[in-house]
Amino acid sequence: MPDKVIDMWAPIVPAAEIIDDLCAGFPSEQLRYLEVFTKTPVTAEQFNAYAESLRRSDDDILAQLDAAGICQSLITGFDERSTCGVTFVHNESVAALAARHPDRFIPFAGADIMGGDAALDQFGHWITDRGFRGLSLRPFMIGRPASDSAYFPYYAKCVELGVPLSIHTSANWTRTRPSDLGHPRHIDDVACRFPELTIVMSHGGYPWVLEACLIAWKHPNVYLELAAHRPKYFAAPGAGWEALMRFGQNTIRDKVLYGTGAFLLNLPHRQLCDEMRALPLDPGTLEQWLWRNAARLLGLSDVD
Repeated sequence: MPDKVIDMWAPIVPAAEIIDDLCAGFPSEQLRYLEVFTKTPVTAEQFNAYAESLRRSDDDILAQLDAAGICQSLITGFDERSTCGVTFVHNESVAALAARHPDRFIPFAGADIMGGDAALDQFGHWITDRGFRGLSLRPFMIGRPASDSAYFPYYAKCVELGVPLSIHTSANWTRTRPSDLGHPRHIDDVACRFPELTIVMSHGGYPWVLEACLIAWKHPNVYLELAAHRPKYFAAPGAGWEALMRFGQNTIRDKVLYGTGAFLLNLPHRQLCDEMRALPLDPGTLEQWLWRNAARLLGLSDVD
């Protein structure tokens, strides 16, 4: 099945536990984020009503994934309590969904990296005792770039445990955190310091796509993930993705991963995946981007 998909960034799945988390702990910084797109102030109450409208049963969620050809999805916790006051998505909620459907969801852990030794120990627990498959971090919500030494114990722990890091590498739309926190140059620094660490640059490094592509080319264990962008724009002139379409079909063909970010884009999974399938790529390259690269990175043997 050449057009199947491993969704490498689907953190907000509208299952009951995760919707409950969103309503209880949506960061105020991200309300400002939403204002950029809605062009109007968004209150916590308005967001909660919106989140509730998205609540779906597991059967409905799986049906949407099946319709899009998505065989597995990466879901993750987000824990930035020390830097923004709330835990956005609890790891326990992610664990519950993954436990109900272990063949469909790949759990990554959030970690409060400013939470001291206890938080680092807790991250280890999620990997070694609860079967989580990696770490997910958002520097723009932590308030420090990926190259900051506060992250180093977590990078070392990922190497020790043999799990990948998925890290926000892109501009952000908050109005309190500078976009430079997500610049891919910080990943270059991390990869030099931790060459054994597998790093997934989430969101394609946009708008610094050329730099992100060259960093993925330079470092054997650095990958480029494309989530939360409309695939139809990857080949659109002037949209800023020219480097992806140039290098992604040759030098970093085996480094590109697709994630939908469907919740953030507020579009159906099937529409986004079909936009990927419509890109002017040869079938082999498309297959690499949609699932083969992800399967290799995650060590999956049941999707070939």
